[in-house]
Amino acid sequence: MTDYTAWERLCTLIDDDPEIWPSVQEALHGGADDDHEEGHGDHDHQADTDESGVEEDDGADEAWGALIDALDDCGALAYLHADDTAMELADALAGVPRVVRIGLDTDEIGDVDGDVPTASAAADALLAPAGLALVFLEEDSDAYPLVVVPRESVPEIVDTAAALGFVARQLP
Repeated sequence: MTDYTAWERLCTLIDDDPEIWPSVQEALHGGADDDHEEGHGDHDHQADTDESGVEEDDGADEAWGALIDALDDCGALAYLHADDTAMELADALAGVPRVVRIGLDTDEIGDVDGDVPTASAAADALLAPAGLALVFLEEDSDAYPLVVVPRESVPEIVDTAAALGFVARQLP
């Protein structure tokens, strides 16, 4: 699987919103950078791409950021910080489309005493009977970007993210 194919697969595994992959794809191609617009600049675009068409000069960090931003834009991301509470996790999850579709009452998560990982474990336990899981997408040391995904997709999400150089994991 090429990196380009892996990015597309990761997007579709995490969420089914049709705007996510195009956002990541744009980041992989350098966005609207003038050097990449047809007929502009002296830069040889072909020299910086591999056989799959993905730029070799990284682009991965921008794509990971674009993935997180796109998930946030479509409402699929519960974005928390290390010092947030279980109540804030409950409130964030209450608006996530997959949580709304199953009708999960997130109040029970808000009653958990502990940090974000502790509350996340309780949320994951509540999601499990519906075949869903809570996955952490590592961004920076203080951030907790969390997505609700099909439980059977978790191993492939974790492995694909790792192959691309990033961390996605189910919080304990």
